Amino acid sequence: MSDLAAKQCVPCRGGVPPLKGEPLLALEKQVSDWKVVDEHHLLKTYAFPDFAKALAFVNRVGEIAEEQGHHPDIYLAWGRVDIKTWTHKIDGLTESDFILAAKIDRAL
Repeated sequence: MSDLAAKQCVPCRGGVPPLKGEPLLALEKQVSDWKVVDEHHLLKTYAFPDFAKALAFVNRVGEIAEEQGHHPDIYLAWGRVDIKTWTHKIDGLTESDFILAAKIDRAL
């Protein structure tokens, strides 16, 4: 498990550049199966055997998001959950996005 899951998301106040290049790639290697899309956001799809398990996972992700003050976009369908996250304040990725991703994976 990544050390990222042990960290806390830090609220972004803006004025910092989004992660790009090598620092972004280094963090991507620490989260399993999350895809960095256009150096802008993280995306991962989770599969479940039924709707109830997918919904329970979504509810757990919501709890984590509230705890961390960092809220992803969540798409729920029968047996599937897509999660997309980025730091809206800077319209790109920060370490907090990867922390959230690691915490979500740990919750599974």
